[in-house]
Amino acid sequence: MPVPEASVWTDSAWRATADRWVDDQLARLELEPTGEGERIHDRPWSTVIRVPTRGGAVFFKAVIPVLRHEAGLTELLGRRRPDCVPPPLAVNRDEGWLLLEDGGQTLRSIVEADRGIGRWRDVLALYASLQIDLAPDLPELLELGVPDLRLAELPARFEALLAAIGDRLPDNERRRLEASLPWANAACEELASAGIPETIQHDDLHDAQVFVRDGCYRLLDWGDACVSHPFFTLAVTLDGVIQWGADDVEASEPTEVYRDAYLAPFRSLSAADLVDLSATARKLGWLCRAVNSRLSQPSVESTRLRLRMYLDGRA
Repeated sequence: MPVPEASVWTDSAWRATADRWVDDQLARLELEPTGEGERIHDRPWSTVIRVPTRGGAVFFKAVIPVLRHEAGLTELLGRRRPDCVPPPLAVNRDEGWLLLEDGGQTLRSIVEADRGIGRWRDVLALYASLQIDLAPDLPELLELGVPDLRLAELPARFEALLAAIGDRLPDNERRRLEASLPWANAACEELASAGIPETIQHDDLHDAQVFVRDGCYRLLDWGDACVSHPFFTLAVTLDGVIQWGADDVEASEPTEVYRDAYLAPFRSLSAADLVDLSATARKLGWLCRAVNSRLSQPSVESTRLRLRMYLDGRA
């Protein structure tokens, strides 16, 4: 799998084309620019350009071809849940381009100032309600090209991943991963039997993807999203963010209260023990993340890190 090229973001012809599109959209929206656009984010998979206007800053985002579904997905989310995903100002689905209003402060910057992460309880409850509301839109999500990592698909995708990178893994890791295949199949069946509907799953919900503006939380940056079991979210959010606390110290923050805030909206959908299910999903979530992130971050080392989290069973 080739490494995504970021050189296009600095190509003058590409930039001129992008600038013309932004100018056309600003004219349509009657937003007068007050200066040149400034690139504020550059990654192999995306770039963001801040454009000052008389109505406030707007943000142009472009992604690599494999992530172009983000444009249509953000448009759908903004239509269905504008309270937490602001509708884009403009969308070019063919190019994977978005023009967005200012999201406000990142939750990360607020945590650094407040020295506390309690806001995550409200964020997770809000996000869970979005996932529940989007479940009926599953056919449209798939039609948009959002990666399909539903429970019925995940074991086969895991096997395909091992076939692709197994010879580049240490023998002991490869053997452990191969030995875990029956468990992964059984865990997927366990989750499916509980009846929680599969839906949109952000797959990288951390404190730089959550913004606060006018007292409202905004859930942005959906490029890594997939269609999967909703509880898979808990892997990145609990293990990768919340348990590190405000001071970035591993295992310094108990995660149970945040887990329970997230699970509460789902309790009317299943009679199963959601705490037990969430522990299973939290481990499988790292497997989902390893498979899904190969689309835009194909390095074996980053995939190994996520697979080790899966093997370690951090829940």
